[in-house]
Amino acid sequence: MKYILGFLIALAGLSQSSWAQQKALLRGRIIDSTGAGLPGASLFIHGANTGAITNDSGYFRTEAVRAGRYLVEITYTGYTTVAQTVEIGPDTYREFVLRPAVLEQEGVTVTGVSAATRLRQIPQPVTIIRRDELQKITATNLISGLTHIPGISALTTGPAIAKPFIRGLGYNRVVTVSDGVRQEGQQWGDEHGIEIDDYSVQRVEVLKGPASLMYGSDALAGVINIQSLLPVPEGKLLGSVLSEYQTNARLRGFFGNLGGTRNGFSFNAYGSYKAADDYRNRFDGPVFNSSFYSQNLGLMTGYRGAWGHSQLSVTRFNQHLGIIEGSRDSATGAFLKTLPGGGMVPVTAEDLRGMEPAVPYQHIRHLKVTSDNSFNLGRSHLDVTVAFQHNQRQEFGDAGQPADPTAWFDLKTWTYDLRYHFPYRASWRTTAGVTGMVQNNRNLAADVLIPDFNLLDGGAFLFSQYAKDKLSVSGGIRLDGRHISSDALDDNGTLRFAAFTRNFGNLSGSAGLSYEVTHALTLKANLARGFRAPSLAELASNGAHEGTNRYEIGNVNLPSETSWQGDAGVEVNTQHVTLGASLFYNAISHFIFYRKLASVRGGDSLRYDPASGAPLLVFAFAGQTARLRGLEFNMDIHPHPLDWLHFENTFSLTRATFTQPIDGSRNVPYIPAARYLADLKVNVLPRGKRVRNLYVSLESDYTFAQDRPFTGYNTETATGDYWLVNLAAGAEFQRKGKTLFSLQLSGNNLGDVAYQNHLSRLKYTDVNLVTGRQGVFDMGRNWGFKLIVPLAFDWK
Repeated sequence: MKYILGFLIALAGLSQSSWAQQKALLRGRIIDSTGAGLPGASLFIHGANTGAITNDSGYFRTEAVRAGRYLVEITYTGYTTVAQTVEIGPDTYREFVLRPAVLEQEGVTVTGVSAATRLRQIPQPVTIIRRDELQKITATNLISGLTHIPGISALTTGPAIAKPFIRGLGYNRVVTVSDGVRQEGQQWGDEHGIEIDDYSVQRVEVLKGPASLMYGSDALAGVINIQSLLPVPEGKLLGSVLSEYQTNARLRGFFGNLGGTRNGFSFNAYGSYKAADDYRNRFDGPVFNSSFYSQNLGLMTGYRGAWGHSQLSVTRFNQHLGIIEGSRDSATGAFLKTLPGGGMVPVTAEDLRGMEPAVPYQHIRHLKVTSDNSFNLGRSHLDVTVAFQHNQRQEFGDAGQPADPTAWFDLKTWTYDLRYHFPYRASWRTTAGVTGMVQNNRNLAADVLIPDFNLLDGGAFLFSQYAKDKLSVSGGIRLDGRHISSDALDDNGTLRFAAFTRNFGNLSGSAGLSYEVTHALTLKANLARGFRAPSLAELASNGAHEGTNRYEIGNVNLPSETSWQGDAGVEVNTQHVTLGASLFYNAISHFIFYRKLASVRGGDSLRYDPASGAPLLVFAFAGQTARLRGLEFNMDIHPHPLDWLHFENTFSLTRATFTQPIDGSRNVPYIPAARYLADLKVNVLPRGKRVRNLYVSLESDYTFAQDRPFTGYNTETATGDYWLVNLAAGAEFQRKGKTLFSLQLSGNNLGDVAYQNHLSRLKYTDVNLVTGRQGVFDMGRNWGFKLIVPLAFDWK
């Protein structure tokens, strides 16, 4: 530790010695196309971790920064984002012109690259969703709110649990990054959602395609990068208060945050509460045990000085949620609940009220502490991020002892990320880095599904970007290694888990280009190699998996998954039409999936849950070569001069097959159905005096039938098509040029359609013998209301 401290002190001293010669600032004005200043517009200097907000006349002035070339991003609600590279000297003045938003195709991303980069210069498809867009979406969790992005879907277990899938791939194939740190919380489980407070999210970046070059193992499908605790501009106190209500499950949510920066010192803090009763639909009525509640906190403090910047953040995620089993009474069709001592009886009206879940339920706690630092070294700089995460997932399955966990996963993870950014060399930017993690998992309850284990992971990479005129080229190479040591477990004289060690290694890389043929036309292409080491559940699980109605058996001999994916895309932005299209082809070797085991006497193989005595289907993990291909398309028609009118259309399609049939089926499991969204939207009053940014949206959401399920061993069944109609409206209410509050209204599934998404795990729960329908259906009609009060003060 003393050597690390000495190293950091030396870096700070080296940075300080050159500060006097490098001190610089950026000042100027942000205006619209008429030349009028835009008050309250935001400017952020990527790489310096600082920014500014314009005054009533549109003028801004940043803090002093290190002289050099920076990517500057300017945003203003209702206007298109501007991203420009600016050489900032001792006193640099710039004027930025914003135009009313048509369809956002500009911006800055930090996902899949080593440093902030213009969105148009990224060869892979990246989508950015900012806080104001997220707040217009009514959803019960963050991941479900992202499924309007073409190619993004969610594997759900009721309203509180949603696992991200990118182009048909999920689980440990998608890396979720939160405030610069990969989220680690037993993401191998079907009913394990992400442990991130959705109200706190300021921005989400979604990268589709292999990103192992920057993130190592598990980024085979892509990355969801979530940013929450961000510093605010110098001399400002900014925050908000939010309240939400949704009618279907009486969901109520409250959120408050406040951040400030003064003399280089900054802080940001938030707190939230969300609770919901059982949701309902037209076929099932109230769905027993779908209630949940959560209480979350976050705090960041930091300092930016001559040497760079440093931030320390702490977040705590705390959630209770019910697990829907879907058992039915054969005479009435009512849901059943488990009694203490065994046996099941129909639920009562009292059981269907309130937010407190019944057995089985989960209690998830996730603590994360992050130290994020950047040191200026002349015209180069070094980023150092170290984080600790403690994930505790308790599963309660015994109705006789509802307060005693039957399973308790205790996971501790240290992650590290060091990146050295070389100085700009003409049009080249190059970064070298080392990333990895140290992980320890222990079981603290009687039921054990995976063994105790230790994991050591590390990788080194070199990444370079070239950008000149219309051409941008980027790529790099990475070498990874992972060591897993798993403990043995003797269960009353029976060896449940044998001790083992496994080592995995891989060489990853990518190369791509983006070419701006004209200001209106951009072409993109990328080729990437990704990999994923098997999870502990795939290697060594042996037990009943609560909440999934199955018994899982791992395979210690599984190799790593490796993939080659090619992407090609085109973006067009004209006065009347904006469109984008992308094609992909992904070849995955040793694709890992679980398949149902057959009994030696015919039929399904069964084992019995030691807690409830219920029979469980047995699944085992296996590998096979898979091929995935698909396309995503979006088109926004905005006929000029009617720029306030938009007809937005998106379509996504993924097909996936094994190279060899498995029990007569070649289809890969958990592939979402094709989906077409059409949204007629009106945006008016971008600079209204009393009412501003008024919008009304009518959306048609059609999901095609998924008639290509993985039918091997009766694992999946086909899913029918369905059509949902949604409505949204909202506005900001002003007084004397300041926003008093925003009010938003939405209606989802206005026709109260009873449907099942192909990726809903509730689709496979019990048959209702009274109606003949299998499984539990998704949420019916749901009205949502949000009130958002912004807070803004000068802090002098």
